[in-house]
Amino acid sequence: MTDETLRPSEDAAPARRSLWDAIVVYTRPSVLVVILLGFSSGLPLALTGTTLSVWMTEVGVSLGSIGLFSLVGLPYTLKFLWAPLVDALDVPVLSRLLGRRRGWLLATQIALMAAIAFLGTQDPLAAPVMVVLGALAVATISATQDIVVDAFRVERLDTSEQAAGMAGYVAAYRIGMLVSGAGVIAIVAYLEHLDVPKASTWFWGYLCAAAFVVVGMIATFTAREPQAPAREEGAGALARVVSTAVGAFSEFLSREQALTILLFVLLYKFCDAFAGVLTAPFVISIGFDKATYAAIVKGVGLAAALAGGFAGGFVARYFPLVTCLWIGGILQMLSNLAFTAQAIIGVNVAALTATIVVENFTGAIGTVIFVAYLSALCGVRAHTATQYALLTALTAVGRTFLASGGGFVAEATGWPVFFIITVLTGLPGLVLLAWLQMKGHFRTLARENVDG
Repeated sequence: MTDETLRPSEDAAPARRSLWDAIVVYTRPSVLVVILLGFSSGLPLALTGTTLSVWMTEVGVSLGSIGLFSLVGLPYTLKFLWAPLVDALDVPVLSRLLGRRRGWLLATQIALMAAIAFLGTQDPLAAPVMVVLGALAVATISATQDIVVDAFRVERLDTSEQAAGMAGYVAAYRIGMLVSGAGVIAIVAYLEHLDVPKASTWFWGYLCAAAFVVVGMIATFTAREPQAPAREEGAGALARVVSTAVGAFSEFLSREQALTILLFVLLYKFCDAFAGVLTAPFVISIGFDKATYAAIVKGVGLAAALAGGFAGGFVARYFPLVTCLWIGGILQMLSNLAFTAQAIIGVNVAALTATIVVENFTGAIGTVIFVAYLSALCGVRAHTATQYALLTALTAVGRTFLASGGGFVAEATGWPVFFIITVLTGLPGLVLLAWLQMKGHFRTLARENVDG
């Protein structure tokens, strides 16, 4: 613990003031802007995932083809490849009028609105190639918007606003996913109930989703542009891109413990991803029906995740970063034991509700804290977009590739033992956390952020 940690012996009045400050910070204009941008970032995700899958299933696309459509999500993993463009180049006209980051924000939002509308005009059965192109366009533009939003958030929020900004961003991101997922499907179902021709219901559903991009545009117009870094005089566009890419990677790799940091980023939330990828098969396979799954895992789980996100914001505001990482890491490991208990209990709605609440609440706390750490790592303004995109791509490797073998482990061990194993997969991350703390990594990081 450090002097920054709140102690129970402190006076009640300062504690009440601190709690009030922690609430009021969410009303600051810069934090509200980041929250709206979080909604805009979460909005497109389901449109190329769950919602598109439901649409294709309804019109008779084969399951094999639907499964292959998951590959359209690759831009979210590969976005670090073009992130240097966002750091190095300006958008013609818009960047001159709005500034470097806001120009990129508005450009991606206009393009995103057009791409979503285009995808909605296609027929998954009659024109699958056009649907693939439309979905790839939405995913690529959405990933580019994420690059800009992440850079804007890191650069625009000061230290006292980062925790609230991250908590609000994560909560709004989930709401955006809900709107483009369950929201669009509900709109389509309502239009069908009104006897709107079936061929056009999905078009109107996607058009409504495109209209919600306006929320992000409002945030862009009301935001204040972060201070831009100095650029080399006379350098051409290609030279700036190459310089930015090389500078971003070389600057990061030149840090002390750079490879350990990258390995820690890869493994910190691995135990969460390893268990989470099989949540749906687990719940269904032990005997719950789909309606119960939807109501508890999706409905109650969302509420618990939103609450956990804001709890993570409070934790990140009150405690030093390394303490927060210990809290988040231990909580997300122990929460997996709730699934072991569920596997032993079997079909019990109350137990499932408790399990999902524990998992989503603690997982959201860990996510907010982890995002705070990633943000702290990206302190060089000239490289913010590139470095943050690289780090989030690295976390995606743990979430997708490393966790992909979980099904084979569950088949070999059974559910109770599998979830115990997922707890143990969190230990390497904590070992790396202890090593980085011992080597003074977090003292250096705190000093760099204060100086910055």
